[in-house]
Amino acid sequence: MNRRDFFRLKDSARDSLELSCEKLYMRYLDSQLDGTQEEFLGRTRQALLRKRRIRLKDISWLERGDLKRDLAPLLEEFQAGGGRIEYV
Repeated sequence: MNRRDFFRLKDSARDSLELSCEKLYMRYLDSQLDGTQEEFLGRTRQALLRKRRIRLKDISWLERGDLKRDLAPLLEEFQAGGGRIEYV
């Protein structure tokens, strides 16, 4: 699966997005290894801000490494803009 396809996962409604935190973590690690971490975080931010609701699956993966530190501001910005996060 390429990185562009990652953000299309189960995008069943125009205003919602379902993300696997495990896959998010793996993409995050890949971006660290290939030097595209800022680009990855920017694409993640843009994908989140286009939605009103996100569903995060397997949230235990968010606790690993630096992902929580780097993703927390994005999630806070999403919620501050009126977005709703569901943890499943």
